[in-house]
Amino acid sequence: MTVWPEDYGSAHTLAAPLELQGIGLHSGSPARVRLEPAELPGYRIGWLDGADRSLHRLDPAQVVDTQLCTALQIDQRRLATVEHLLAALAGVGLSQVTILVEGHEIPLLDGSALPWVEAIASAGLKDLGPRPDLQVLEGPITLQQGQSFATALPSDRPRLGAAIAFSQPAIGQQIFSLELTPQAFVEQIAPARTFGFRDQIEQLRAAGLIQGGGLDNALVCDGDHWLNPPLRFLDEPVRHKLLDLLGDLALVGLPQAQVFAYRGSHGLHTALAAALARLRPSSPSS
Repeated sequence: MTVWPEDYGSAHTLAAPLELQGIGLHSGSPARVRLEPAELPGYRIGWLDGADRSLHRLDPAQVVDTQLCTALQIDQRRLATVEHLLAALAGVGLSQVTILVEGHEIPLLDGSALPWVEAIASAGLKDLGPRPDLQVLEGPITLQQGQSFATALPSDRPRLGAAIAFSQPAIGQQIFSLELTPQAFVEQIAPARTFGFRDQIEQLRAAGLIQGGGLDNALVCDGDHWLNPPLRFLDEPVRHKLLDLLGDLALVGLPQAQVFAYRGSHGLHTALAAALARLRPSSPSS
């Protein structure tokens, strides 16, 4: 049984490389990801295919699309649906990892962060000592987009919360919050799967989206019931929103803050990450 770090006060990287492959949610195309230990703080992306072997540190400025996923532009390459992988890395306490990708989308796997967590558990974590890059927030940040908002407040430890409101009775209004620790993430957030709506499937597929989505990798809501129960949690949708929030914030690292999102979206989450990035002190290793 893996013993996860107690908190996020120490820097960690992988003890050994690991690799997973699958299909992308939106492209439906095969994708492969290899995660390797890293010496420098942060998450850096490189490619398994092609001649380019350079590494690029992830940053909110790379976000180019937030429709139903977070997509990045890294030099001449677009990489979509990065949020579940990044949530797994940040959630379990990995502060520095090299991410090598074959394809243009991170594989969806089962629609949650759990397969990534299980692979990380098999590879193990390496403790690197005190964490130098944990961002301590000194003042509040609040962003609003229509009826949605996200706020980050100073806190002595990371705390996350989210609330959602849908007209479909199977979901309705849900709220969930927790003090974030690696163990809490693994048990309460990582297993929560992405979800969608039956009446939107045809339109989204016609638009070239969710080509790889199915009942084995996404919860599908049909008004007052789910097409593919059982849920892993009674409030699995709002927990998945927290997973997305953490994954999008991981573009700037793990802020030591209390973050809450109401009716959040990838656009709102990544805008908050960009606001946090503007407050982050520059680092010679960045």
